[in-house]
Amino acid sequence: MIKRIISCIPNTITCLNLLSGCMAIICAFSSGETMMSGLTGAEWTCIFIGLAAVFDFCDGASARLLHAYSATGKELDSLADLVSFGVAPAMLIFNLMQPFSLHQWLTYFALFIPAMGALRLARFNIDDSQATTFKGLPIPGNAIFWIGIYGWIMRYGYPGTAAMVIMIALISLSMVSGISMFSLKFKNFDIRENFRRYVIILAAIAFVIFYGLSGLAWTIVLYMLISMMSRKRVQA
Repeated sequence: MIKRIISCIPNTITCLNLLSGCMAIICAFSSGETMMSGLTGAEWTCIFIGLAAVFDFCDGASARLLHAYSATGKELDSLADLVSFGVAPAMLIFNLMQPFSLHQWLTYFALFIPAMGALRLARFNIDDSQATTFKGLPIPGNAIFWIGIYGWIMRYGYPGTAAMVIMIALISLSMVSGISMFSLKFKNFDIRENFRRYVIILAAIAFVIFYGLSGLAWTIVLYMLISMMSRKRVQA
C-alpha cells in the first residue's frame, strides 16, 4: 500500500501542474479585469503558469527521488505541459492582442503556439536522444518567453499586431526546429559542468532586476543564443 501511494506522488504533482494551467486559461479570459487581491486576470495567468512550472520541476524531481518512474507519468507530464505551457500562454497572448488588433482574425494566430507545442512534445516523447539536450525550444521556455512579452507590453506598450504575429511564428517554429538546446536541469552543482546553467540563472536575475517581468523574454533569447553558439563551437 505504501509503495502504491509513493508511486502516485509524481503523477499527483503533475496533475497540479495541469490544474494550474487550467486556472491560467480561465484567468486569461479576464485579462484586463481586476480579480482577487487587486491583481488582473493576466497577472493571475502569469502566476498560475509560474506555479505550473514549479510543479513541473517537482514532479520530475520527486520521480527521481522516489524511483517512481512510469510510462503513464511521462505521457501525463506532456499532456499537462501542453495545457500549462502551450494553451495557457496562447490564451494570454490571444486576449492581450484582442483590444489592439484592427483585424481580429490575426489574433487567432496565437493558436499556432499550442499547435507547435503539441508537435514538439509528441516528438520529444518518441525521441530517446533528448535526455541531456533538446531539439528545439522546450515548451516551458516558450511559456516563460510569453510571460516576458506580457511584462514588456505592460511596461512599454503594445508593439503592434504585425510584431506579435512575427514573434508568435518565430518562437512557435523554434519549438519544432532542429536546434540543439542544453537542458537547464542540474544533476550536480559543479561549476564547470553547469557553467551555462549558472550563466542563465544569473542573467535571468539581472534581466528581471533591470527590466522587470519583461526580462524573462530576454532570458529565453539569451538561452537560445548560448545554445546555438555552443553547437557551433562543438561542430568546429
